[in-house]
Amino acid sequence: MPRGNSAPTSIVKLEAEPLDIPLIEPFAIATGRVTSARNVLVRVTLADGTVGLGEAAPFPPSGGETQETALAAVRGMAPLVEGYDAAGWRPLAKRLLASFEHQETARAGVEMAVLDALTRVWNTPLFQFCGGVESRVVSDITIPIEGPAHMAELAERYASDGATTLKLKVGTDLDDDIDRVLAVAEAAPDCDLILDGNQGYQPIDAVDLIASLADEEVYPILFEQPVHRHDLEGLRFVTERVGAPVAADESVHTAADALRVARMGAANVVNIKLMKSGLVEAMEIAAVCRAAHLDLMIGAMIESRLAIAAAAHLVAGMGGFRYVDLDTPMLLASDPFSGGYAQDGFIYTLDPSQPGHGVSVEE
Repeated sequence: MPRGNSAPTSIVKLEAEPLDIPLIEPFAIATGRVTSARNVLVRVTLADGTVGLGEAAPFPPSGGETQETALAAVRGMAPLVEGYDAAGWRPLAKRLLASFEHQETARAGVEMAVLDALTRVWNTPLFQFCGGVESRVVSDITIPIEGPAHMAELAERYASDGATTLKLKVGTDLDDDIDRVLAVAEAAPDCDLILDGNQGYQPIDAVDLIASLADEEVYPILFEQPVHRHDLEGLRFVTERVGAPVAADESVHTAADALRVARMGAANVVNIKLMKSGLVEAMEIAAVCRAAHLDLMIGAMIESRLAIAAAAHLVAGMGGFRYVDLDTPMLLASDPFSGGYAQDGFIYTLDPSQPGHGVSVEE
């Protein structure tokens, strides 16, 4: 879209500010440990005064971006975004990708804000804009790497709160991880278990983990990213041997990555995260996976209600996501936002009367 566009959906301002939210307790995975969400709040203002909100949620242990780099990137995008018509959201995403390829969370936050503003102007809920397949999603809840007793305590608490699926962070010492999983399985015997290796294992150790759990009659419903993101041969090695679905997470940032995984038979599932790809590329990844008969998962970094609402709208709108991991607002000590969804336990219900993703900043 040309600059100087006088349409009401023309973008006149792009702004970014720090968004800091403490966690209820530290969150540890195989690659690192954090105590707070150090994110970025993105605002897009259109010519008619409509404001759209987005969130960039860098997670340094996994993606390399930080709050400081994300802030700088969003602010650096202003010359590319201001003066552009939000109705051209796909070419705008391509424009940002060309200049800010490795600033994934920053691009995600800007795309989120642009689509929120646009659908607010059009008075359309984001989930209906994305397809309107359904209006609610059911999330799992994640248990970070801690001692077996504490992980079992968390599992029992979440199960009593109505959780049906628990996602366990593993990927450190093999024997310790076996103890952790068995402790959780005993504490919450009626819950399905997802294991997330976060790239922490060698392929043979990942296979040994699932075999050892099977000896104890514990059968995870999914094993997520057990090996390093670049080791697709290793990922295929695990997929061919464990007898459980295996998900590619850090290995897939683009539709081209998803196609590579599909062609190799390296995984059965792809975990899409807005912070790895943005909303536009997430749609492309989903299309590739569906054509290749790979199951879909949606995940998140340490994101607030804002980004999780956008992801929930995408999932509900497109439909067909077998695994939903959108629990991170439940891990935060405060919530600076309202709206986006109504929560009942682990069920998020979207409001068809609210345009955009429906999130607003609490005063």
